[in-house]
Amino acid sequence: MDGTGLVEAIHLAPDSGEDTEPTDSVEALAGEGVRGDRHFGEENADVTLVEAEALDAAAEDGIDLRDGEHRRNLTTRDAALNHLVGERFRVGEVVCEGVELCEPCGHLESLTEEGAVSALLHRGGLCADVVESGRIEVGDEVEPL
Repeated sequence: MDGTGLVEAIHLAPDSGEDTEPTDSVEALAGEGVRGDRHFGEENADVTLVEAEALDAAAEDGIDLRDGEHRRNLTTRDAALNHLVGERFRVGEVVCEGVELCEPCGHLESLTEEGAVSALLHRGGLCADVVESGRIEVGDEVEPL
């Protein structure tokens, strides 16, 4: 990824299947995830990210997942997330490492609408581990290290 992107939105779902809730900032803890999110403390990716551009493209195709329906924690703009698999990057105060692409699943479609999986296929975002704890706020930069 060249240059920097920005955190455009932050969403958390307190429990599995519940609607996501927008927030202006979160605390991300190494090895734990995002405090207040349904996956906090679980053994899976600590934080999930999705590109706003992918959500805009899905909306143009008739699938609007922009207001947190995508189920990812961070919505970024101008950050090429697919290129961050296996790479370290900073989001606000937090250092993350890209683990794998976060492909959409049937659960997403069951919570939203038919076509959500195909709308985000290969552009569903990034699963990342938190390597160094800190705060992430809307407007923070996303930059490679």
